[in-house]
Amino acid sequence: MSRARIDKILSHEGFGTRKAVKKLLRVSEVTVNGKKVTDTGFIVNPDKDEICVDGEVLCIKRNHYIMMNKKPGVVSANKDGLHQTVFDCLGEEYKTDFLQENLHLVGRLDMDTEGLLLFTTDGALTHRMTSPKSHSPKSYFVRLAHEENVERQNEICRRFGEGIRIPAEDNEMEADCKSAELVWKTGDECVLTITEGKYHQVKRMFRAVENEVVYLKRLTIGPLKLDPDLDLGEYRELTEDEVDALLSGGDESGDEGEE
Repeated sequence: MSRARIDKILSHEGFGTRKAVKKLLRVSEVTVNGKKVTDTGFIVNPDKDEICVDGEVLCIKRNHYIMMNKKPGVVSANKDGLHQTVFDCLGEEYKTDFLQENLHLVGRLDMDTEGLLLFTTDGALTHRMTSPKSHSPKSYFVRLAHEENVERQNEICRRFGEGIRIPAEDNEMEADCKSAELVWKTGDECVLTITEGKYHQVKRMFRAVENEVVYLKRLTIGPLKLDPDLDLGEYRELTEDEVDALLSGGDESGDEGEE
């Protein structure tokens, strides 16, 4: 984080809106390098300056990284006039001025799809993960409308592995997919791993082999795995190890479209 106004820093750290921070500076003991600060426009450098509120040193969080287990029926967007959004599911601690302005999704999931979503304020990470040149895997648990016998399972694996052509949908033209890995669990359940993020790609891939997806859940994005302890709609900040894995993971998953 570069040099910034003290009110922006405090708002970023969860002390409320700029108006609330202005009151905080009046009624509380806010110091920078031991000197009391009351001016909302006071410039600080979080990388060098020690900021204290009522004697407590702030450990400045450079960026936020949040994992959510998205529930069905919720839109992957900031705002929607008809439906609840994934941002509506976040608590008040994520409704500060700074986070409302900077927190965003890294990719999306379709409204009826469950599973792993990633929120962050880290623009550099988002740019890398959504770059068309990225090729890191994303995996999905899939349940199909019709069971496939072993012969058909092998055929579908082969076609996905070779890179299947998917049909047009809505305003999207038909397209060729890159090689994908498919592991069958039962006749109608499997785990599909892809390295791109075309619009409704998973659903269109199975439609191309004359089946239909009736349930879809994202399990992984690159090195990040969905926490099995998160119930639908729940979320948590990533651990240091998870953040380190994302930041050191090189090119991550291009996920511009819904699956």
